[in-house]
Amino acid sequence: MIRGQSTTIKLARKLRAEMTPPEIALWQALRTRPGGLKFRRQHPAGIYVLDFFCTKARLAIEVDGRAHDSASVVAKDEVRSRFLRQQGIATTRIPAQLVLEDIEAVVQRVVQICDERMERMTCPPLPHPSDGPPPRSGEDS
Repeated sequence: MIRGQSTTIKLARKLRAEMTPPEIALWQALRTRPGGLKFRRQHPAGIYVLDFFCTKARLAIEVDGRAHDSASVVAKDEVRSRFLRQQGIATTRIPAQLVLEDIEAVVQRVVQICDERMERMTCPPLPHPSDGPPPRSGEDS
């Protein structure tokens, strides 16, 4: 599991007490473990604090309000997503307004994304016919 630095852990604790209304609404739904999945809220990851995190699916869930519409924040979000991808973590961004308007659809979609990720993580890739059969014992690949 990805962890945060001590300053990030302190920030995460503070942010848990200061969640926005959309984050609170989503947390109330995710804490019931939909789809049998466990979610963490305000999870420290390196220098970042993830709004929500599903360890099993290695998925970060970010609730984005209007502040995420500015070019500078979009650029910072991309740097953050790139860092998480390097750690094997995907990020899904959910508009805060959508959380408030249709929480059931949001939770269903989050569970679907988690299920798809877990399926890809457990299934080995199929061989490509163009690659040919694997080399025989003693042959170089």
